[in-house]
Order: sequence, then structure tokens, then C-alpha cells
Amino acid sequence: MALAKILWVDDEIESLQSQKIFLENKGYEVQTLTNGFDAVEYVKDNIIDVVLLDESMPGITGLETLARIKEVNSSVPVVMITKNETENVMDEAIGSQISDYLIKPVNPNQVLLSLKKIIDNKRLVAEKTTTAYQQQFRNLFMALNSNPDYNEWMEIYKKLIYWELEMEKSDSPEMMEILASQKEEANTEFFKFVSKNYAKWVNPKSDESPIMSHNLMQFKVFPHVEKGTSTFFILIDNLRFDQWKAIQPMFAENFRILEEDSFYSILPTATQYCRNAIFAGLLPVDIEKQFPNQWKNDEEEGGKNLFEEDFFKGQLKRLKKDFKYSYTKVLNHHDGQQLVNNIHNLLNNDLNIIVYNFVDMLSHARTEMEVLKELASDEVSYRSITRSWFEHSPLNQALKKIADKNVKLILTTDHGSVRVKTPYKVIGDKQTTTNLRYKHGRNLNYENKDVLAFKDPREAGLPVPNVNSSFIFAKEDGFLCYPNNYNHYVNYYRNTFQHGGVSMEEMIVPLVKMASK
Repeated sequence: MALAKILWVDDEIESLQSQKIFLENKGYEVQTLTNGFDAVEYVKDNIIDVVLLDESMPGITGLETLARIKEVNSSVPVVMITKNETENVMDEAIGSQISDYLIKPVNPNQVLLSLKKIIDNKRLVAEKTTTAYQQQFRNLFMALNSNPDYNEWMEIYKKLIYWELEMEKSDSPEMMEILASQKEEANTEFFKFVSKNYAKWVNPKSDESPIMSHNLMQFKVFPHVEKGTSTFFILIDNLRFDQWKAIQPMFAENFRILEEDSFYSILPTATQYCRNAIFAGLLPVDIEKQFPNQWKNDEEEGGKNLFEEDFFKGQLKRLKKDFKYSYTKVLNHHDGQQLVNNIHNLLNNDLNIIVYNFVDMLSHARTEMEVLKELASDEVSYRSITRSWFEHSPLNQALKKIADKNVKLILTTDHGSVRVKTPYKVIGDKQTTTNLRYKHGRNLNYENKDVLAFKDPREAGLPVPNVNSSFIFAKEDGFLCYPNNYNHYVNYYRNTFQHGGVSMEEMIVPLVKMASK
């Protein structure tokens, strides 16, 4: 079987017979054509691995042929062969996404090298990635079993994400499977770790706890705010660490990334708890005490995140900060366009808060809409949607408009999400909440091994919605279902992205500091 199928298009193809034979002897199948029209038709009807394309041909030129080939098959690699080293021809060709270019007269080894670079690149990357991960596997395994603390857990999770993204490039299903099972094992250990330590972390007397939602502003944001430089604190709702890595290159085009940090989201890893805690600088139990009219529990009517700015004012006052600040919340495309139009006016503030709700809408819609189930069926496609959204988003447009100004950016989120696969039965009364990754209610009935439970919510820094209410949080990739209509719900929600429970993906979230270049 041929190593790859090559289409060589050149009006003087007769003079290149020796080159064709050279490549065929190296194991390539080479089809030759003499003009651009035939080449475009051929690409329509045949699978080609690489096109070698002469730039100056009668009829339609190489550049025109290139454009038409890309219309038919945008992913086929094209190597432009040209007599012409003039800069504008090269610029045009490179702008049209050629994979390589060669200057005539071409040497057979030059062509071979170009083909190897294009065709073998994927295979070489895959082999290298697999070998490197095999070497790392043991280190990760040892790290998991050496009783890691909360800082080490953040490192373990970042390493797993690093390998997940590397594996995506290499496309090796076997290695992906091994990595997935290592990630599952890590989440099992992580659940035990959080179960053992969480109550201690949220105890105000504890001096041994990670930075979490409720002290994020005080320790990680306010120290960086200074008069005379505008700091933008951008919170993209429900953004996992791997999704940040997917959009990172677009930020890096316009900003210098100074520090890629992370922190722990509080439980439940759900918007109304985590985000309110970030802006209030308080645990939910204390927000309810200090803002009894604004705090709403799950089962109460009305929006649960309507008072973030009030909570934030309270935090500024409590910490005696007199920043000039703005607060912008983007819930839909119209809000996004307003942000684009208004972003220059924000440069006079010390601190600009932008809450962007896109990813959360996606993950909720993802559960409700079959179309999104198709679009985001796994982590790879979830990252891909996030990348595509950000690239075309008003947020990206707005940030580009201020990239040349002297600004700082702090990008973060309130919580992540996890793809759920394992159903757990829970029985509760009418008052029990409907969330899939956490529930609170009276007389909850569940298997202890399936959840992290707090009989007294105050131990977890949470308000007590009703007398005798307890909170339970799903572990790893579990989701909580009622026994009635059980199979329908299990099938409907399995493989959807949910949040509220205990997993690395939901709790260990990005915090990235950037500055203008």
C-alpha cells in the first residue's frame, strides 16, 4: 500500500518524469496533471494526501487553482512550486494556507523532505507523544499515591490536562483510553481528599486552606489593582481548565500571559453559590446572614445571581478599598455588542468586572437540546465549541480594542463542569432540589459511598434552607437520579456536562493574569 497519494500539477510534467519515478520508488503513489482545471475536478472526485502545485501555468494560475482546491477540500495540504521568489506571490500563497513552498528547479530530495514533513508529521508527533506519556505515566501514578496536598492536586490536574491535549494531537485511541482511566483514578482519589478536608478548608479558623471562591478577590485580585492602570477582571461562567487552554492562543496574540494559576471553587460548584461567594468575599452561610433579602436558596422563586454587584460593594467596603470600578454582565449577544461599543469608556476605571455567561448557557443548552448533544458529545468537541465561540465572540472583539492600551487582565471562572456517566439513586421529598450533581432537602435517602454528605450544611459554609436540610454532592462522574422514571433520566442525562459536585474538572479552575504587550 502506498505511503500516501500525491497529485502533482505542472504544465511541464513531462520533464518531471524522473522525479515522479523517484517518489514512486520511495513508496508514494503519484498522479500527474497538466492544468488547474483538471486538478480541481480531480480533487473533487478523489482522496488526495498532498498536492504539489506549479505556480505559473497557462489557463488558470497556481494561485487560482489553490483557491479553488481549498474551496473543494480546505484541509488538503498544498505545496506551491514556483520560479518566482517575488514577495507578493509568496505572501499571497502563504495567506491562502499553503503547507510549504519550493523554488524551481526542484531537487527530488527537496520534494521528498517536504512530503515527509507534511505526511509524517502527524505520525511522528503521535509516536513522540505516546512515548513521553508512557514515561510520565509512572510519575503521575506515584504522585497520586503519595498523599498529595491541595497544591499538588492542582499540579496533577494540570498535568493530566496537558496530556489530554497532547493526546488529542496524536490521535491514539489506546493511549487516550489509558489516560482516561488514569483521570478516573485521579478523580476517585480527589473525591476522598476533598471529603476529608473540605469542612476544615471552609472553617474560618483554619490557616491551612487553598484560595477558594470566597477569598479569591481579597488575595488574588485586589493586590494587583493599582490606580492609573485599568485592570479587567473577566469571569467566563463555567470555564474548565482545558477550555481555557483551548482559547489561550487567541489571548496570547494580543496579551502577555504572566501567570497561569488556579484556585478551588467552593461546593456546590454551581453558579449561584460560587459566583456570589466570589463577589461577596464570603461563604454562602455568611452572605445569607449579611444580605438576608438578597440571598435566595435553590427552591426559592426569583433569580439567584441578581445581586452580585451589591455583594461586591459590600466586600469593597468591608476591606476598605476605594477603587473606581465598573460591573458589566453579558447574558446575551446584545449585551456583548454593547460591551464592544463601550469598552473604551471603561479604561478610566481602576477595576472593570466583566461577567460573561456564554459557556454556562452552552452547557445547560447542551443538556436540553439534541443539536448541542451532537456538537459537544465529549471533551474534545466541548473544547472545540469553546474555541469557536470565543474566536467569534463580542468578548474577543472588545478585548482586541483595548490590547494596545496599558491594561491588566485577570481571567477566571466560577466553576467547571464534568461529563457525567454513572447514575446514583437518591430518594427525597417534594422539597428536594432537582440539580443532578448536588441536592439538598430533608430526609434524603442515598448510598453513603456515592456522595459527600453534610447533615449540617453550616459545616460546609452553606445556609440551612429548611430545618433538618442536608446537602449531598455527587462524586467523580456521578449524577443523582430519582427512582421514578429512572431509566428515562439516566439515558437523557448520561454523557452531558453538569456541575455542582466534587471533581477536579468542577473544582480546580483557571486564574490567569495577563498584561498588554
